[in-house]
Amino acid sequence: MKAYFLSGLGADERVFQNVSLPDQFEPVYIKWMTPSGNDTLQSYALKLATNIDEKEPFVLIGLSIGGMLAVEISKVKKPLATILISSAATYTELPKFYRFAGSVGLHKLLPAGLYKTGSFLKRYFTTETPECKKIIRQLIKESDPEFIRWGVDAIVHWKNEVVPPGVYRIHGSKDEILPLYTEPNFLIPNGKHMMVLDRAHEINPCLAKICAKTLDSGTSS
Repeated sequence: MKAYFLSGLGADERVFQNVSLPDQFEPVYIKWMTPSGNDTLQSYALKLATNIDEKEPFVLIGLSIGGMLAVEISKVKKPLATILISSAATYTELPKFYRFAGSVGLHKLLPAGLYKTGSFLKRYFTTETPECKKIIRQLIKESDPEFIRWGVDAIVHWKNEVVPPGVYRIHGSKDEILPLYTEPNFLIPNGKHMMVLDRAHEINPCLAKICAKTLDSGTSS
């Protein structure tokens, strides 16, 4: 069974390098496309969904904005499970400040390059391991500031209210980017937004439990 991964904003499959799945699952990393100027999270998700082979059962795994995109994809592609890591299933799970910024266009006042610089400085002073910091710095260095600007705008204007069937949440109790607004299926104590890098040893057992349940449901269906 294929497991399609969607990474966080400005990141790629390297953020999942410490993630492992049961042998029955084949990881497939969906790559970002260049969004059009009027793309929403929903319309962009449909573009990414063209990478998914619906001829066989599959699961989606999304990190941060990747989780939001996975939710939008799951509304039309019907995966056996949609796993959100450090993410949100509806717009009401976003911090109120994000929604306020979107309503008044506050985020558009920042130069595109500042999104990269600000992220770099913030991550430099977090408590993640040196190895994790190195990966994050490299990802930020290689990221496209215009894509990040688009992503931020798409997130603050996201209006999804539907939680599709089969959604599972894995969230950290200390997520500084998307604080916890609903009870997750699996809570990682003191886990931060990029815990997928330095707390994967705690996330992997959660994934294994979800995968086992998904295999059971796929067999019985």
